[in-house]
Amino acid sequence: MINDQEEISSLAELEAFLLLVENGGLGLENVAGIALATHNSNGHPFVAVLDDKHQLLLGRWVTQDVFENGKELVRTGPKKTH
Repeated sequence: MINDQEEISSLAELEAFLLLVENGGLGLENVAGIALATHNSNGHPFVAVLDDKHQLLLGRWVTQDVFENGKELVRTGPKKTH
């Protein structure tokens, strides 16, 4: 379930969210992966943070544009700055 009504509306916001999850900034435990998906009942796209059993730990809505153009970013991960 996604209780957060915030929506990620740009690839820069998606990258910042991915970095936040990767760096432990949200306090989530047992994070095993991140995926883009669509909600079964309404078709709205979202980014899903999953545990090692593929259960949803956290979801955040994304725009259709981010869903379509952010797949590679989610697949390869954000660019790390040194």
